[in-house]
Amino acid sequence: MAKRLGITMGDAAGIGPEIILKVLDKHLDEVIIYGSADVLSVYNDRFGYHYSLNLIAEPAEARDGELNVIDPTGLKLAEFSVGQLSPLCGKSAFIFLQRACDDALDNRISAIVTCPLNKEALHLAGYDYAGHTEILKELTHAERCAMLLWAQKLKTIHVSTHVSLAEAIRRVKKERIIEVTGLAQEILVKAGYENPRIAIAGLNPHAGENGLFGREEIDEIIPAVKQMKAAGLNVCGPIPPDTVFLKCAKGEYDLVVAMYHDQGHIPLKLMDFDGGVNITCGLPVIRTSVDHGTAFDIAGRNLARPDSLLRAIEIVQIMT
Repeated sequence: MAKRLGITMGDAAGIGPEIILKVLDKHLDEVIIYGSADVLSVYNDRFGYHYSLNLIAEPAEARDGELNVIDPTGLKLAEFSVGQLSPLCGKSAFIFLQRACDDALDNRISAIVTCPLNKEALHLAGYDYAGHTEILKELTHAERCAMLLWAQKLKTIHVSTHVSLAEAIRRVKKERIIEVTGLAQEILVKAGYENPRIAIAGLNPHAGENGLFGREEIDEIIPAVKQMKAAGLNVCGPIPPDTVFLKCAKGEYDLVVAMYHDQGHIPLKLMDFDGGVNITCGLPVIRTSVDHGTAFDIAGRNLARPDSLLRAIEIVQIMT
């Protein structure tokens, strides 16, 4: 039997438990949930899903037709308030991810799909990470990784993510641009793109206007583009950031290399907030994620849409 993929609950005080239950009608026999069995059980009854819950210790114990759950923390719904920050939920979210990562590295599951964790709750629990990407890089001992956002009409990978804007500018370096573009190339080829067309965004307005608005394009981005072209990659740029994402969305390119977090996140979330997917490139395991947060304001009310989680599962299936 094919290995199942693991879905981590993320922060149990958020919408993770709800969106998990909403995708199981299509994927029940394909997944194992890493999360709180108690929270899933309560929501399962409260929202009328009526799945038979199978609490297991190892992925090999999963059974078809049942909601298979690995619960390494024993977290109970009575121990926290839904929709509110909880160090206990932050700690549990980390442990859910850690256990799923261990099973993926040991080839007991095929991939990891993550529901959102809350960075503040994570920090309150004593885990000083900026997010999933940084945790997974450390847990898997990956030498290089990058965040790629994937939507139907727009895909973008980031030279830097969870750092200040001033630090992001300092990180626009030739070597990192080449590294990130290479990671994007690998993912796109794995997903079926034979010769991906990759656009490199500029950092400054008008891509620097020949040095008038900054020298990062001249000193770092253009040399990176020239080196990648010489190596045979189908890249072009730097292209002014105020037009490159629109060109990609219209089909001129397959992916944009963004120079910092918000440069890539804003256009993608504007175009497809509910359906966007986060992929961590460069890991020894496959990991996709929803591209939204814990949504504490609507948690526990069964209002959250599962579109992004469904798409994250679909992309894993393409890549595996």
